[in-house]
Amino acid sequence: MTNDAPVAAHAAVILRTDRFWFEYPNDDLPFYDGQPKRLSAGQWLLVMLGMALGFAALLVPVPALQTWLGGLAPAVLFFAIPLATLAIVAPSGWTKIFRRIGPRDLFWMLAFALLNIVVTVIIGYGVQSVLGAHANPVFGLLQAMPGSQRLLFFGRTIPQLFGEEVLTILPFLAIMTLLHAKAGASRRWSIVGAWIASAALFGAVHLPTYGWNLAQCLLIIGSARLVLTLPYIMTKNIWVSTGAHILNDWILIGGAMLLASRV
Repeated sequence: MTNDAPVAAHAAVILRTDRFWFEYPNDDLPFYDGQPKRLSAGQWLLVMLGMALGFAALLVPVPALQTWLGGLAPAVLFFAIPLATLAIVAPSGWTKIFRRIGPRDLFWMLAFALLNIVVTVIIGYGVQSVLGAHANPVFGLLQAMPGSQRLLFFGRTIPQLFGEEVLTILPFLAIMTLLHAKAGASRRWSIVGAWIASAALFGAVHLPTYGWNLAQCLLIIGSARLVLTLPYIMTKNIWVSTGAHILNDWILIGGAMLLASRV
């Protein structure tokens, strides 16, 4: 008991002094400081391999997967494989990226979705004006779909967008652990470094979608990702960042379709 007291007191001091003002109190991010456990570099590498396999399941056109679960199998495997890998290396801690959803979480989902739309429109207009940008091919596909298929499309985006959150949050936590445990960075700087690096990775995986336009993927997609990761840092709850991401995409896609129909 005596030996554990200084550790507990030190942890409490960190939680009070090395936090960002917008974070929910009395909660912390998992893994980086050994709570519920610290994953080794090898274990994180295994999780990243699972993430790569999940991403491959989404991208590689395997005919059998296109009919399984009503065509949802690739999107489900996209998040299921990396989460299963995390559960293998951290069986008692992998659920720490999830929290219960309360009323204020619903508010932040909408707030960050709207904030991200504003940021995306401003930065997108600037990049388009100076460097040029490619349109998202989804808009063209949706315009050619009948109404019933459009509704089905929006429903199918839910597991895929959750997968995109897993694709971001797991590298975020891995990089934060590396910076804090190996490089000796403070909690705040570890969060900042992981926040930026995971956003750059998220932008990079969109390069094939946007004609390998590096500026567009890093500046527009990357900045959007920075905004969408904030609700996870705030709440420690991947459901909140997922909700913000879904609302963001639905509003942007729906708005673009509505404008196109009136032209």
